Amino acid sequence: MESWSHLELPIRMGSFALLLTGLSLAEALWPRRKRHHPRAERWITHILLMAGSSLLLRVVFPLAAVGYAALMGEKGIGLFNLTALPVWLEVVIAMILLDLAIWAQHLVMHYVPPLWVLHRAHHGDEDLDASSGIRFHPFEMLISLGFKLVVITALGPAALAVFLFEILLNASSLFEHASLAIPKRVDTALRRVIVTPDMHRVHHSVFPEETNSNFGFCLSVWDRLFRTYVREPRDGHEGMALGLDVRPEGDPSSLAWTLTSPFSRAQAARTQSASRDA
Repeated sequence: MESWSHLELPIRMGSFALLLTGLSLAEALWPRRKRHHPRAERWITHILLMAGSSLLLRVVFPLAAVGYAALMGEKGIGLFNLTALPVWLEVVIAMILLDLAIWAQHLVMHYVPPLWVLHRAHHGDEDLDASSGIRFHPFEMLISLGFKLVVITALGPAALAVFLFEILLNASSLFEHASLAIPKRVDTALRRVIVTPDMHRVHHSVFPEETNSNFGFCLSVWDRLFRTYVREPRDGHEGMALGLDVRPEGDPSSLAWTLTSPFSRAQAARTQSASRDA
């Protein structure tokens, strides 16, 4: 594997920590919405989920995505390993295709029932902020990495492309979940290329037709191309209710609820929007 590989973990963790800290400070200065639940319990839940998922992934998949891509390169497996593109072009194309693959995976997580019950742990969050970008059930993370390895096997992207994409994917997840007030004109310009917090917030609406939209993580083009793009929530960003219209009983901000929700029976949630429609 490339000589820079030993720097992968510190670079990824360092960039993650810096961005999470910076976005959290920005949220405090320019919040998009008022909080409905205390930050402390949610953050503890999200951090413990991330730690548990990281441990599980290391046990089940000792070779992470970047190392796996390097192994595929050594064995000459995958589309890019059968071509002779310039490195910079291969990296760009590979990152775009990986982003499309993550978009497709996200869509499938919503429409395949056994996968949705895992993914709804993420959607149970009723107060979005940057930390929501790490709120994923450990079993979903396991499936996601398995899917990513299948894509890497098929594409055979350079390890550098996977390394850069992993950093970009983590950064995108934190940014798009942030409760950050971005001027409308800036948001409109940004979302022509990337997914913004306002664009992604629609995806966390309690209304199913909004939940099943705006699946993108980094590039916004896929939702426009495949007609899953919704510009604004029908209740407006300040008035919209976040979370699930149907969910298991309990406190979605707790670690116990997040871990057990895939195995619990769901029922109508008591949300402001659900009450208005009742």
